[in-house]
Amino acid sequence: MVNPWTGEVALVIDGQRRVLKLTLGTLAELEQELGAGSLVELVQRFESGAYSSGDVLGLIVAGLRGGGTDVTRADMLRAEIEGGPMAAARAAAELLARAFMVPGEP
Repeated sequence: MVNPWTGEVALVIDGQRRVLKLTLGTLAELEQELGAGSLVELVQRFESGAYSSGDVLGLIVAGLRGGGTDVTRADMLRAEIEGGPMAAARAAAELLARAFMVPGEP
């Protein structure tokens, strides 16, 4: 079971339901990996639909690490995500939104 108030998102990868969560450490790594000047820039990419598959992959890997799964970007290149690229993009966007959600706000 995921807890959206703690920023958790679920995604089925290679047939296993995984919990993803962004922590401060994984956000810092993500910012550097994606070459984003700031997290606001990354959020804007998703809000405008200008994100890349690399952005999605980076968010999924960061979320898995933050959720306690030891995974690398290379591992995810071979992974099968239930629902395909669109499900991965939705999960990545939700993960990013939940990382900055304040409990009690819509």
